[in-house]
Amino acid sequence: MSQINHSELEPDGEASELYSERRNRRIRAVAWTAIIALLVTGGGASAFALLFG
Repeated sequence: MSQINHSELEPDGEASELYSERRNRRIRAVAWTAIIALLVTGGGASAFALLFG
């Protein structure tokens, strides 16, 4: 079985920074979407009930 050199698959230098920035932005967007979906679909209903009676 041959081994894959992962360093060849990863961007380097300036491309790496751009990739990292895009990845972080995408992770934040997915996290906020999940939080909002939980709140809207009732996951936060009990928290709102406790806070606002």
